[in-house]
Amino acid sequence: MSVQIIMKEGAPEYAVLPYDIYLRLIEDAEMLADIQDYDGAIQAIADGEELIPAEVVYALLDGGQPIRVWREYRGLSQAEVAAKAGISGSYLSQLESGKRDGTTEVLSAIAAVLDVTLDDVVSG
Repeated sequence: MSVQIIMKEGAPEYAVLPYDIYLRLIEDAEMLADIQDYDGAIQAIADGEELIPAEVVYALLDGGQPIRVWREYRGLSQAEVAAKAGISGSYLSQLESGKRDGTTEVLSAIAAVLDVTLDDVVSG
């Protein structure tokens, strides 16, 4: 490999190398980043992080009402979530339809029932 070292004040400042070697180094660096991301994901799963299916992510990104999306993903009925959160079913229905805004206390209770964070159930 031919590399030209450019010195400045007696210390290496730049390395000039053939373009094909540069491209290979970029590819190797990207591969290393992918491997590190993969290792991080595997460790997060081993530490108990939940895997969220793509359809849930897409439903949220497409503007689905977060409480409804998470409730359906968890396989819970409105009545079950409402009872566990200590609210009426009609109140939960109004939250899911966007007819009412919930208080922080109510949304926190719903988030706890759905095992998500408060941010996960707040729209927009």
